[in-house]
Amino acid sequence: MTIVALTCPSWAGELPPTLYGVTAHPVPRRPEKADVDALITGAERVVVAGEDADLAAVALRLLRTDRLASVALAYLPSSPDSPVAATWGLPTSPVAAAELARRGEPDRVPLVRDDNGGLLLGRGELRPLRGVVYCDDQLVLRGQASRLVVTPLAPVGVDVRVLGVGLLRRVRAAHGRAVQVGCLAATAVSDGAAHPRPVTRWTWYKHTEDLRLVRGAVG
Repeated sequence: MTIVALTCPSWAGELPPTLYGVTAHPVPRRPEKADVDALITGAERVVVAGEDADLAAVALRLLRTDRLASVALAYLPSSPDSPVAATWGLPTSPVAAAELARRGEPDRVPLVRDDNGGLLLGRGELRPLRGVVYCDDQLVLRGQASRLVVTPLAPVGVDVRVLGVGLLRRVRAAHGRAVQVGCLAATAVSDGAAHPRPVTRWTWYKHTEDLRLVRGAVG
């Protein structure tokens, strides 16, 4: 199996011993097409050592190059508080994460996209929020809240929660294939990366193809 590792600026030091012999390439924070595509050509497994937003950026390149079905994605979180790790039950200890990255089995998990060309792998937020939110055809919010929190959820797509409720009409939680928001200007944050401009509309939705995330038992 051909494994390529991408190390982002938030990853300090060398890769753990389990990954010795794996070709490692330093890439910028939230790497883009020119940083990733040539490096992962021919790879069967890509290991990302960095932040949640870095992992999402690499997953986006797999989507854009039609490699979701052929490449497994593994993760070495640089933070023990990684929402991606919490969402998908991944280890945050470097040694355990490296062992899983090299020897674990890929599992198909929902790939959540947004309507601005990005992905959500762990935790998304809109804050503060005053507007209308639907999860599929269910009204989640009509009014205001301190934030809307969205996480990927297998197998349906997304889990939606409203925090800091001050609402005219409310459902505190829902899950479905998509969440759609129309609101006064708010900040959208995906996997710790804030959208560069305030938004008045936002959608997170399940892609038609899953992500092959390495999270199964070590063989």
